[in-house]
Amino acid sequence: MKCVAINGVKSLEVREAANPVSTDGRVVIKIKKAGICGSDIHYWDAGMPEGLVMGHEFSGIVLDPGSREDLKAGDRVTALPISPCGKCEACESGNPQYCAVTWSHALGLSLDSPGAMAEETSFRPDMVKKLPGSVSDEEGAMVEPTAVSYHAVNLAGIKPGAKVLVIGAGIIGLGCAMFAKKAGASFVAISETNEARGQKALELGVADKLFDGKDPEFAAKAMAETIGGFDVVFECVGIAPAINSAIATVKQGGTVVMVGVSMKPEAIYTIMEVMKEFKVFGAIAYTVEEFEEVIRMIANKEIDVMKFVGDIVSLDKTQEAFERLTNGKENIVKILIDPEK
Repeated sequence: MKCVAINGVKSLEVREAANPVSTDGRVVIKIKKAGICGSDIHYWDAGMPEGLVMGHEFSGIVLDPGSREDLKAGDRVTALPISPCGKCEACESGNPQYCAVTWSHALGLSLDSPGAMAEETSFRPDMVKKLPGSVSDEEGAMVEPTAVSYHAVNLAGIKPGAKVLVIGAGIIGLGCAMFAKKAGASFVAISETNEARGQKALELGVADKLFDGKDPEFAAKAMAETIGGFDVVFECVGIAPAINSAIATVKQGGTVVMVGVSMKPEAIYTIMEVMKEFKVFGAIAYTVEEFEEVIRMIANKEIDVMKFVGDIVSLDKTQEAFERLTNGKENIVKILIDPEK
């Protein structure tokens, strides 16, 4: 089969690989659509691990149900890409995203579990979820990133009338903005350094105002706009300037949710953090219930995730898609891959 693997720093290569078979009860899946995630971009940027087949956001069709007696060939599915132990305190409490081994064998994030940037993949049976007929293949591939945003907003505890800032207008940031409005926020602003992408957030209707993240007066303008700061700030970038912008713009006693990821230490203004006494949540992945709830919301047309999809490309165009998502010029938010193109 055809797949796309990391071949070096900012380099992907289309390769041939053996078709997966069902071992240890794994479900073999033909990929219909796969999404490119920010974590995939981190791996691509670093060029390692070499040979990794990424892709943990996907929809597909069951080829071999493995040990799942409730599945059959032809069923449409997606999956939680995490691989928790199922026995620890975190797993038993319903928070498998906290499990110490959750990411050790995660789909598309580990060499021993090749992901969905391929014609086929296989994964542990208990993480596979059926898709209702009212969820398209494209929407199925959007469940995972949407669940990340949903979890972050659930942590924030947004109250009706709250003023919310989202730093970073990527797919997770826009998802946070969408769910913040759904939770009752009266004012949702976006901060973004890519003006085209920021304007896209306004066009999509998930944000009420755009702040230029490069503007040295950004924090002062945001504080003036809100008369003292935002009730909740979602930091969806993961670099020092963005983190410090969150600290500077949250109100005293407010809430900052850290969703962005950095692979290195970042310097922050601890004095402002202390003086403001705001709450900080780290947000990682989602619970099983939140993942299933996102599927339900998409199926019932309570949320529209397709407005975030800017293009669908073939496996051969995956390298180009990564470049488009990182050039800082285009307004594209999400690109899906179709192995059948």
